[in-house]
Amino acid sequence: MSEKKLMKGNEALAEGAVRAGCRFFAGYPITPQNEVPEYMSWRLPEVGGAFIQAESEVAAINMIYGAAATGTRCLTSSSSPGVSLKQEGISYCAGSDIPLLIANVVRGGPGLGNIAGSQGDYWQATRGGGHGDYRVFVMAPYSVSEMANFPHKCYETAFKYRLPSMILADGILGQMMEPVEFIHPEIDPKSLEEPEWAIGVNKGRAKHIINSLDLREGMLEKMILERAKRYRELEGAEVLYEEKLLNDAEIALVAYGTSARVATAAVKAAREKGIKAGLFRPITLWPYPKARLAELASRIKKFLAVEMNLGQMVDDVRLAVNGRAEVYLYSRPGGSVITAEEVTAAIENIVKNGAREYAALK
Repeated sequence: MSEKKLMKGNEALAEGAVRAGCRFFAGYPITPQNEVPEYMSWRLPEVGGAFIQAESEVAAINMIYGAAATGTRCLTSSSSPGVSLKQEGISYCAGSDIPLLIANVVRGGPGLGNIAGSQGDYWQATRGGGHGDYRVFVMAPYSVSEMANFPHKCYETAFKYRLPSMILADGILGQMMEPVEFIHPEIDPKSLEEPEWAIGVNKGRAKHIINSLDLREGMLEKMILERAKRYRELEGAEVLYEEKLLNDAEIALVAYGTSARVATAAVKAAREKGIKAGLFRPITLWPYPKARLAELASRIKKFLAVEMNLGQMVDDVRLAVNGRAEVYLYSRPGGSVITAEEVTAAIENIVKNGAREYAALK
């Protein structure tokens, strides 16, 4: 068994990316993700990689675009407003079928908002975020250990299906410290062959032009439909989730990331009060585990989405349940911290009073 190490979430994510083969980073400082570029600034040179602090988020994502086109495993990180600035470049990368990893350590918004942890970027992450028809593979960590180990899965999936991938965390996970165990063996970068589709930087390799533009009649539609086929394959093979105490549950909480940590405590408190509560935690936010939620809705008739926003993931819960069960919401926006006591009270209110919606704003 490997030795556990106490690490901050942002640093664990950075180290996990290096161990997963990342050799190029470009980014720009913004709280609460600053430990990621700080860590990469000294760690990447140790393994023969390159670090660049770009002059802006726009410059950073375009540097990543160029580097990732060579087949190099690349990372850029930011927090909400910075990721918004990267969206055009992410769309270009998706339109060019380039695999890469983006880390968004979400802060309160909209606008500059604040530097507290939030989940207000769910819609942006799971719907592509930029212009055009495309998707991003999105994983939501629940712990510092998952921050450390998810880069491996993100790179493997991104390169298998040729699309951008994202780790969607929040300021709380980024700043907290927990014991970390890296479960994947460190990748030897020499084993990472230059992909056949790469632009071709090695001698003897054919040179390719990579871009997202094709003005020939009908070709853009053809490219998008071919990409959509890969998306469907990904949806069928890469969905991840976790279930707790759902076998006899009369109400299922649905939450990811920090909200899932709070929901776990609320489920325990509800059980102590005699309420049969359970937790469904999506690990991949896209593809969303809608098929499993639909199965659960055949026997569980109450679902409570717990979110650190106005209510965004709840839309996917409603789509998955498709009227077969009641869906409720408990949410707090603006970087406010949800407590287990608040969620437990919401559970009691729903089970005993049948309230349609129980949100902090009411």
